[in-house]
Amino acid sequence: MKDIILLTGVSGAGKSTAMGFMEDIGYYCIDNMPAELISTFISLIENSDRYSKIAIVADVRSSGVYTAFSDAVAGLVDSYDYNVKTIFLDIKNHVALKRYKLTRRKHPFADKFNGSIEQALEYEREVLSRVRQNADYVIDTSDLNSNQLRNRLTQILLGDEKTIMNIHVMSFGFKHGIPNDADFVLDVRCLPNPYWIESMRSKTGLDKEVYDYVFSFDESVELLEKLKGLLDYLNPLYIKEGKSQIVIAIGCTGGNHRSVAFAEALKDYFSKKWDNVTVNHRDIDRK
Repeated sequence: MKDIILLTGVSGAGKSTAMGFMEDIGYYCIDNMPAELISTFISLIENSDRYSKIAIVADVRSSGVYTAFSDAVAGLVDSYDYNVKTIFLDIKNHVALKRYKLTRRKHPFADKFNGSIEQALEYEREVLSRVRQNADYVIDTSDLNSNQLRNRLTQILLGDEKTIMNIHVMSFGFKHGIPNDADFVLDVRCLPNPYWIESMRSKTGLDKEVYDYVFSFDESVELLEKLKGLLDYLNPLYIKEGKSQIVIAIGCTGGNHRSVAFAEALKDYFSKKWDNVTVNHRDIDRK
């Protein structure tokens, strides 16, 4: 069975980086293919064993092209026995704006707004809203470096998505912003904060002293058990409906102590039940 990845998203979100990684792991990659030609291309290679893993980077930044893109995706699913997934790369506007200023690149919609990149980004996000909503995976690259993006793609592309739920647990700090690609966001700022204990302030939830402190309180233990129960109930339902990834974001104030301890506890728990469980501490190195 052929694996076909349709990669799209906001300008500046890292599609070129993602495509480079997919080439490294054996995907035949095509950049900037017009959406109208996707179905034609697939029909041409249908009987070729040479192309078993294909990645197509598509630009869908207009309503007409979006319709063609949507029709192409539906046609691949209905007409071929292929494993088809759409990955949408997203990015916060202020991060995209910074990247454009650093690289001095021109946004594709800049002329429409007299050179205003900020207005171009807002317009592009509006145009792409339906694409993002219908994507199988949404990856917010705002806080990811190239290696972290490669790790996220590894989880999606190399895991057994048909039988194994991909569970990605992340910790974050609310003061640094909520992750856009989270399915669940849990606020653990209601729990006692190790930050106010001098000996733990410079440590993180990865340190045993901090971890043990967080779970020395009954409310922490009870909250963790309730969260485990909720996700144990939901994961089989998601798989039944064809969903193969869930992103659980645990947040505290700075993303160093409570959220890290909870993310590690969930990772340890789910690793005993599922084969594809990962954890990422987004803000653990921020001061």
